[in-house]
Amino acid sequence: MGARKRNRANQLKEEKQDKYYAVLRNCPTSPRKMRLVADMIKGVEVNMALDLLKYSSKEASRKVEKLLLSAIANWQAKNEGARIEESSLFVKEAFVNQSRTLKRIQPAPQGRAHRIKKRSNHVTIVIDSQNINEEQENLA
Repeated sequence: MGARKRNRANQLKEEKQDKYYAVLRNCPTSPRKMRLVADMIKGVEVNMALDLLKYSSKEASRKVEKLLLSAIANWQAKNEGARIEESSLFVKEAFVNQSRTLKRIQPAPQGRAHRIKKRSNHVTIVIDSQNINEEQENLA
């Protein structure tokens, strides 16, 4: 590995340590359906996002709600003693990537067959505190 690649890899690794996130891999839901739910909570305060997900009628919202709770737990693990209410957490990023696609065959009339694609996805949620962002902007 070259020096520039190694330096960049180390830089990305350090940036990743400062983020609070949770990842759901190989979720058996279409990425398009999951993106509708993920875009709904992007940039929203955490408690409001949990309410939106809880009362949403979409099936994917249950999985995203559980994932958001996991990201909050990751934040609490690194910030012991800090309260969620005082820290003003918000969903910084929420994105969905396509995962593997299972290809199946369904019988059709007259000896034919139709191909069915069962799609799955990866969901990532990153949360951050608004207080930290404001302090960093003031220092810059």
